[in-house]
Amino acid sequence: MLNYTYINPHLFHLLWALIPIVAWYVLRQKKMSASLQLSTLKGFAGAPKTWKHYLRHMLFVLRIFAVALLVVVLARPQSTESWENVSTEGIDIVMCLDVSTSMLARDLKPDRLEAAKDVATSFIAGRPYDRIGLVIFAGESFTQCPLTTDHAVVTNLLRETTTNLIEDGTAIGNGLATSVSRLKESDAVSRVVILLTDGENNRGEIPPLTAAEIAKTFGIRVYTIGVGTIGTAPYPFQTDFGTRIQQVPVKIDEETLQSIADITGGKYFRATDNNKLLSIYEEIDVLEKSKIEVKEFSKKQEEFQPFALAALILLLVSILLKISVFRNIP
Repeated sequence: MLNYTYINPHLFHLLWALIPIVAWYVLRQKKMSASLQLSTLKGFAGAPKTWKHYLRHMLFVLRIFAVALLVVVLARPQSTESWENVSTEGIDIVMCLDVSTSMLARDLKPDRLEAAKDVATSFIAGRPYDRIGLVIFAGESFTQCPLTTDHAVVTNLLRETTTNLIEDGTAIGNGLATSVSRLKESDAVSRVVILLTDGENNRGEIPPLTAAEIAKTFGIRVYTIGVGTIGTAPYPFQTDFGTRIQQVPVKIDEETLQSIADITGGKYFRATDNNKLLSIYEEIDVLEKSKIEVKEFSKKQEEFQPFALAALILLLVSILLKISVFRNIP
């Protein structure tokens, strides 16, 4: 539903100026007299009156309406979509994504990181009423996007995520702890972290299981995903002669990831290819939902253009009629 609002509504007081202008025009018409003086007009009493006689005031009316429309333009009308707070079903989700350089391995297509981003983007699009946040980690961690229902922002930040944003390494505990800090103040019944990694914890100040215990304290479930094929995976190395693909061993600390899931009441998954990763997110998609408040903000758009165009047309029409149909003969 569209509603009109005005940036400068006080300028509508200018319309009061039209009253004395109309009064002046009426008085002026009464005082007008012919330049040719006659002793009597009885001889013209029976003369028929043409349509010009009845429409001679149209020029003034057109100009009055044009001025009124210009006042509306100055008031700057805007269309506004009505908004309200809507209670809906949803959960609070933080996506905790590993962005270490090992995520460039190509056992998933085109590589692990891009595959994870593509599937996560589809997952976000399928949950329009959930609050979703994004945490990234490698040798350290930080919040890429706090919890929000503005999924366009989350998606854009996710797409811009690369492996060179932070120091390299794998600090699973730090990533999980940062995710928990984003959820601990949430009042949603269901609070979830989806932690995706392809390696073993080798950096950070917080052990992964300690972070899991903290998550359990706040009632946060953690779903862990280990990304990588079984055995070895092709990895691109940069050399003086260009990119060289070599097979590297896949090392995922599945025991730790399983323990994190068990402690928090979540579940551990292993994604060995793109289809498996997609099915994992589809399974997570059936989580229970809780009521949250979604504020739908109004969008405003300038609407003065039609009024300005109408005023211009009225002025042009009045000018054309003045110099043609209603032209005065000296």
